[in-house]
Amino acid sequence: MTYTYTKRTGFTLAEVLITLGIIGVVAALTIPTLISTYKKKVVETRMAKFYSTMNQAIKLSEVDNGEIMQWDKLNKGYVTDEDGNPDYSKPFAEAWYNKYLKQYLKVSKIEVTNNSISGYLKLYMPDGSLVVLSANSILFFPYADDFKEKASSTNPDLMNTDPEASGTKYFTFLFGPWDTVKANKYHYQKGMEPYMYDWDGTVDKLKNDSALGCKKEVSNERAYCAKLIQMNGWKIPDDYPLKF
Repeated sequence: MTYTYTKRTGFTLAEVLITLGIIGVVAALTIPTLISTYKKKVVETRMAKFYSTMNQAIKLSEVDNGEIMQWDKLNKGYVTDEDGNPDYSKPFAEAWYNKYLKQYLKVSKIEVTNNSISGYLKLYMPDGSLVVLSANSILFFPYADDFKEKASSTNPDLMNTDPEASGTKYFTFLFGPWDTVKANKYHYQKGMEPYMYDWDGTVDKLKNDSALGCKKEVSNERAYCAKLIQMNGWKIPDDYPLKF
């Protein structure tokens, strides 16, 4: 008796479905990690570039406008007309930017945003990030689209950004070379630096300060996160408490 063997060249439907299921499980486990890793890398790269670019612009401006100690302060509020009424289309931040940084920074777009008392200026950078100027605090958004205002009727004097977004979607810097008080010692006579106001120089305070610490719980904002990252060579530390 002669037997004929047929060589199988394909997969059964069950095998295909099992394979697709395995691929789906692996993807579900790995893709979020890959996305988070990519976002961290973008944040690190753009933050380091922002820090370098801003301070380079400040140094160049000093050549034409004198040392920073002689500059006008970066105040909140608006330019007023002859009768003393504020022009809500002209925040002081815009006038300050035009005088000291406009010639030395490359931006894609400038946008004036009216925000009750404070007023601020949005600078869209070529790499897709966003810089927000208001008073001496400077907020940096690695992704411009992450800028969102949190409506607030109780704090009309503030940029009402969501504090939960601090330390991941935006980072706080400060330009305050004029203030001689002890709390400002890490900013006195300096260019733009990660927010260090009232810092005691310890990593513990950066991580655990009740109001500004870079921790999961937030009461004010995680203003010290940028300094924590700078101290790690502009790399997000392995024990960083927040997820991207």
